[in-house]
Amino acid sequence: MGAPSKAKRPKRRWVGIRTIEEIDRENLKSLINQIMPSSSAKLYDLKIVNGENLAIVRINLAEYRIFISNCEADNRLETITTSGKIRLVRDRLCLPKPKLRR
Repeated sequence: MGAPSKAKRPKRRWVGIRTIEEIDRENLKSLINQIMPSSSAKLYDLKIVNGENLAIVRINLAEYRIFISNCEADNRLETITTSGKIRLVRDRLCLPKPKLRR
């Protein structure tokens, strides 16, 4: 049995966020888990660009608005951009595409 068709896969949103203070990957994962404890949020990228910590988080479409409002309520995170395509979020944050690991 093959994988589900594209139409039957869950819809996702990619959210570009900026952290107010310098933070490492594990601490940001726990912060996201505090904001949305029972969500599908997954941290994809975390880079320091021009002295700012920029991150990309994947979230299911159904939870996306709640995630954005929770991030805005938390003074440690600032949402910058959202999209249905990770490439567009990377372009808007000026993050390079990571190299493939083989």
